[in-house]
This record gives sequence, structure tokens and C-alpha cells, in this order.
Amino acid sequence: MASISLRRVVKRYGHGAKANQVIHGVDAEIRDGEFVVIVGPSGCGKSTLLRMVAGLEEISEGEIAIGARVVNDVEPAERDIAMVFQNYALYPHMTNFENMAYGLKIAKVPKDEIRRRVDKAAKILELTHLLERKPRELSGGQRQRVAMGRAIVRQPQVFLFDEPLSNLDAKLRAQTRIEIQKLHRDLGITSLFVTHDQVEAMTLAQRMIVMNAGHVEQFGTPEEVYHRPASTFVASFIGSPPMNLLRSVPGGQAGRILGIRPEHIDVVAQGGWEMQVQTVELLGAERLVYGTVGGDALIVRIEEGKPSPQPGGTLRVLPRPDRLHWFHAETGQRA
Repeated sequence: MASISLRRVVKRYGHGAKANQVIHGVDAEIRDGEFVVIVGPSGCGKSTLLRMVAGLEEISEGEIAIGARVVNDVEPAERDIAMVFQNYALYPHMTNFENMAYGLKIAKVPKDEIRRRVDKAAKILELTHLLERKPRELSGGQRQRVAMGRAIVRQPQVFLFDEPLSNLDAKLRAQTRIEIQKLHRDLGITSLFVTHDQVEAMTLAQRMIVMNAGHVEQFGTPEEVYHRPASTFVASFIGSPPMNLLRSVPGGQAGRILGIRPEHIDVVAQGGWEMQVQTVELLGAERLVYGTVGGDALIVRIEEGKPSPQPGGTLRVLPRPDRLHWFHAETGQRA
């Protein structure tokens, strides 16, 4: 196992005045054995950053180290990493055993050692009974487990996951997230995991890097990112539904944006704000009420058992004073 250091990492395509810079001086220290998720919207640079760690993209400036070794000029095969891709990348003509063993066979690992490693990985991933089948005989979740098994048998210092759950349906994604958590607990290998799904990031990460347009907006634990977002971007991206960001509410502060999460707003009989209700979304044990206050959009979460407002009506709501967040209106940064 090893730590990963990103030091002022820059990526640009092209040269001179026409160069397109997509990664802007990223700094991050991933500890040995840590599971870190890189999360952000499409096009923010998260996969590019992961591919630079893997050696699949050249670094324009800065430094990447795995353990004590700077790997800027080290070939991917020499970095002692294993990567799991979105599309599984399994050989259809090979059995699952052969797929998992292929890299070891190329590396001329002895046959008995290959068998030992594959059998151990298959047991961890509950694939033992599927080793002699071919990928086409498996479900999407099982194929992704074979792909993870192929990475495990290499016994790398670092695991890199590039949106590995994107091709799975919602139920399989949830199941596979649990398997990945268990895998990390069992193996303790330093892991970088890329996703655009903030729920996935919150579920898996020990710490998370939130990216926006090639910049790191925040690097912290899921609790830190959720409860103290560093910017309006983080506040609006992390959380389902996202944090309310209000510019014109009564009692607001000049030059600042008020942030309040939907679960931190109470329905009251009098006082507070008057909310114009537009629609109500039933989510089983709770309801989400969508509307406006003073021209700003507002979402309020109402627990099961409490009266539900009607679309077109009004609702008195009061934000909890100890749960308010203030951001600078110009920069979007936390005040």
C-alpha cells in the first residue's frame, strides 16, 4: 500500500495561447490505506485527474507521487496500480477465471500462485461458482465484480476506480457499493474512486474531493462537506435535495447568500417566512415541498405524519438559526 500526493498538478491540451487548461493546480494528499472519492459534474476534470495518477494522461505541470516515488515519467505498468473501468473491459472468449488471471499470466506468475490469488479474490467477491463461466453468462453486477477481481489479484499499492457503477441499475449500484466498502475494509488498499453521483460519493468516501471546472472546491470528510460546504457550488451539488440558496429573503445580509438545507426548515403556525407552494413530492416516509419565498426557490422537507400543504397554497416556514450558512455573493465562497 502507499499514499498518493498531488502537488500543483496541471493539465492542458495544446500549447501557447490556444492551450486549453482543464486541471488547475490540484493539491491533495491521500493517506496510505484511505478511500478517497473524486466527485463532480460531467466535464469537471475528475476522470482526467484519475488518468494522470494512472499514467494514461501526461502531466503538464506539477508532481504526482505514489508512496515515496514521483511517477510523472513512470510508465503505467510500472506504477503498481490497478484500475477498474466503467465498461468492465473483459475478454468475451475467456472464462471469468482466465479474465482474472490474464495479467498474472502475462507477468509470468507461477500457475499455482495464479490459482491461489484468483481463488482468494473469487471468495472475497462471491464469484467462486462462476469462475468457469464466460462474461456473457453473468449479470452486469457480476461482470463488474470479475473486473474488480482482476484488479485484486495483482495485489497493487493503489486501486483506481473510474465510474465503475455507472452501467448498473439503481439496485445493483447500491449492492455493489456495499461490496466495495467491504472490499476496502478487508484489503485496506489505498483507493481513488471517481463518480458524478454525489450519493455514491457520500456513501463510499472516507474523504472526498469535490471538483468544479478543473478546480478543487473542497477536500474533506462527507460530514465536513455536507455540514460546512466551502462554496455555493458544493452546497448545491452535495445533498439530495440540494441546499437552498437564497438571495432576497427577509432579514438577509447585504452582499451575502443564505444557505439552508431543506431538513433544517420547520413548518410553523405563525411568524417565519410565507412560502408559496408550487408542488409536493411524496417520498414515502417524508414529503418535499417546492415553492418560493421572496422570489427565491425553496425546498422544505416535511416528516411523515405532519399535514401536507396543497399546491397553490401558502405555508409558514422558519429556518433553524443554528443551521444557517452564509456565502459571499460575488465569489460564492463561505463567509
